[in-house]
Amino acid sequence: MKVIKAAVMFFIMLSLLTGVFYPVAVTVLARAIFPRQAAGSMIQNHDGSPIGSLLIGQPFTGPKYFWPRPSATADFPYNALASGGSNLGPTNKDLIDRIAERAKLLRESGVKGLLPGDIVSASGSGLDPHISVAGAAVQVPRIARERRMPEEKINMIVSNHIEDRQFGFFGVQRVNVLKLNLALDSE
Repeated sequence: MKVIKAAVMFFIMLSLLTGVFYPVAVTVLARAIFPRQAAGSMIQNHDGSPIGSLLIGQPFTGPKYFWPRPSATADFPYNALASGGSNLGPTNKDLIDRIAERAKLLRESGVKGLLPGDIVSASGSGLDPHISVAGAAVQVPRIARERRMPEEKINMIVSNHIEDRQFGFFGVQRVNVLKLNLALDSE
């Protein structure tokens, strides 16, 4: 009986430590050190209302906007509560069909040449807010045509929004789609 009582007390103590005290301490520390990031890295418009997060993709579908990576989340695109990849393997017919459908949509919009993998396939989380520089570059002609702007101007906007690799060596250069589309709208 003594062992059971000790085990239950140890369980309660660890539950409080790891389920209450630690999360509260990390949350308070994060909000003190990184307040913007802890609040979701939100972007507000001129009146202070939120437009979106820099950390979660947005479903841009209009032809005059840069399109993000496809989302793999359930219920609706870029659902932060349903984060996760499709878990479909490279030979899975559903995945092949999704990629073919996305490629067809891009081709119908006027994209020519090779399609970068990131604009036809979802990320591991299904929420990625970035596309590769190549993924942005192949969309420039469509956006220039739709906005009646010179391609050079749109290329300049893209190059002004390129983010470097994480810590200088992780990943590739990328472009945040929300920032890019907001910059287009401000032109």
